[in-house]
Amino acid sequence: MRSEHPPRAGGSVVFDGVSKRFGDHQALDDVSFALRPGKVTGLLGPNGAGKSTLLRILLGLARPDAGSSEVLGGEPLSAQERAQRVGVVMDAIGFHPRVTVRRQLEISARSLGLPSSRIAEVIGQVGLDGAERKRVKACSTGMRQRLALAVALLPDPELLILDEPLNGLDPDGIRWMRRLVERSADEGRTVLIASHMLSEVEQSVDDVVVLRRSVLFTGSLQELVRRGGGRLEDAYFALVEGAAAAPRPEVTRA
Repeated sequence: MRSEHPPRAGGSVVFDGVSKRFGDHQALDDVSFALRPGKVTGLLGPNGAGKSTLLRILLGLARPDAGSSEVLGGEPLSAQERAQRVGVVMDAIGFHPRVTVRRQLEISARSLGLPSSRIAEVIGQVGLDGAERKRVKACSTGMRQRLALAVALLPDPELLILDEPLNGLDPDGIRWMRRLVERSADEGRTVLIASHMLSEVEQSVDDVVVLRRSVLFTGSLQELVRRGGGRLEDAYFALVEGAAAAPRPEVTRA
């Protein structure tokens, strides 16, 4: 169990009846849930469940056809507000392959109007000490993941969004990532993790949202595991397989 710390003011995220269609494909259908400040929420769902669409709406990169989203206590953020208040780690984020780790962080810090002193702080946070002079193209997948986290943490964000954050990490890196996520929540941040790795999600999150176009479950990890007879995997597959057989699943809230 993590220790409880005061959440950051205004750190809540709320989706209310959000729907999104692409042509004949209904990506999201009446999606409603809330992220609690100072807590880690796992976003789970099979491929094609709408997770990427949901994250794009959350980041202001797509607009819902119906419903609304409240991010950090207000309407969808402007690009500048998003850069200053939201840290994001996603596969789509690219870096300059020929620059060094430190230079990449300098570029990112300057774009955010942050002092260079912040760079040393995040390098220490993500364990890139000694790798500052390494060119990005020479970094391993795990090191690039740490660099992505360093960039995400530069503005000391209120909301941290991690899309498959364990990709490319070895067991030691996975343990390190787990501790960083816990520490981020302990510091009052709202943390959202989208992942397919159920066993790791189970060790890192407080709350869970299970998505398959609609929300199948939203509530505490403890409650979802209880409904699976003590196993997250059993509870998860019961929900998603049941949804596949039903055209309009009933939402379970806890």
